[in-house]
Amino acid sequence: MSRGKGESSVYKDARGYWTVAVELPPLDGKRRRRTVRHRDKAVVLAKLDELRAELRKTGDLPTANMTVAQWFTYWYEQIAVREVRPKTAERYRQITYKWVIPTIGTTRLSGLSATIIRRVTDNMLRAGQSPDTANLAHRIMSASLEWAVREGRIGQNPAKMMAAPRKGVPDLDVLDLQETLDVFAHVRDNGGPLFALWATTLLTGARRGEIIGLEADRVTDVLDISWQLQRFTWQHGCDGRCLHRRGAECPERRIDAPADYEYRHVKGGLFLTRPKSKNGWRIIPLVNPLAAVLERHMALYPPNDNGLVFTDQGRPIDPNDHSRNWRELLKQTGLDRNVRLHDLRHGAIDLLTLAGVPDDVIVQIAGHASRMQTNAYKRRNDIGRMRLGLAQMGELFNQPADGSAGTLEQAG
Repeated sequence: MSRGKGESSVYKDARGYWTVAVELPPLDGKRRRRTVRHRDKAVVLAKLDELRAELRKTGDLPTANMTVAQWFTYWYEQIAVREVRPKTAERYRQITYKWVIPTIGTTRLSGLSATIIRRVTDNMLRAGQSPDTANLAHRIMSASLEWAVREGRIGQNPAKMMAAPRKGVPDLDVLDLQETLDVFAHVRDNGGPLFALWATTLLTGARRGEIIGLEADRVTDVLDISWQLQRFTWQHGCDGRCLHRRGAECPERRIDAPADYEYRHVKGGLFLTRPKSKNGWRIIPLVNPLAAVLERHMALYPPNDNGLVFTDQGRPIDPNDHSRNWRELLKQTGLDRNVRLHDLRHGAIDLLTLAGVPDDVIVQIAGHASRMQTNAYKRRNDIGRMRLGLAQMGELFNQPADGSAGTLEQAG
């Protein structure tokens, strides 16, 4: 059989299919090829031209045609859990196994498109998930598919070919100075051992896990905020042999985390971990009134074997329980407000600003990466500070320019 120009690699296999193999760059010293088969020779030649054009453009071609379910399972179990923090990996797992795989898992990875990916976020929004969660799902899918590109599974990342779902408008509510004083007075008069816990939260602006994870040996004339208490999900370490449903019951249970991730087991599923950024590792001065409050608390309630300053009858405080306790405290104080526990951090930054603390100092106290992040925490509607600032600017117009001209008031 005669062959046309450029068709030297096209041949008929034993089953009668026209076949072509495109040589790819070797990986780990191994030869790699992308093979195409079809009964129609013209189809094979057209595909050959497409593959050669893509190879010239990208330098490589995907060699496996696994399904979305197969890829995302591989990516989560072999890559994600080794690259991100356990709390982040848990969020990846929820999105992957609850939304991505059930929605588009049977689709071939090579056949993914922006339209198909959009089905996942559309389904989430129809099911009542928040726009922020849908946006997170898009970012997770994009991260996974970027790894597929790196490993040569697909030629390009289809998630980058579409706009991510827009985030929702944040519902941020922050206590003002008087409300903060009211909460402080309430826990001082009624809080007992919880007074010091809430006082530390109100007066430092530290994160939830940083407060309930504070250890006695890190309280001196300063507060060493370099660990936080978090709950992790135990994973099976037995490949399913133990027959227990929950990973926490597995005799070989484990926590999946990157090799350089620092954590210490406290009890059950609770762990002390390092903050997610180096800026979060901070030491702040301990001054009154908080210094006196903590000194009295630690004298009355010495730390147990776990070394924690704040406990629930000797047991570590579960992060979720702590958030629920904050909601209850708001009701007890008579404040009918939707102020999340984390929003107290915003409020502390507002109060530091109101007290005239410079931004660069607030950045250090809050453990932010930059002034930009601190400014994002400030309330947009602080009428008191805006009134003061505009009044100060207005005074400029009441000053004679040459010592003899009248002021605006005089001119009126």
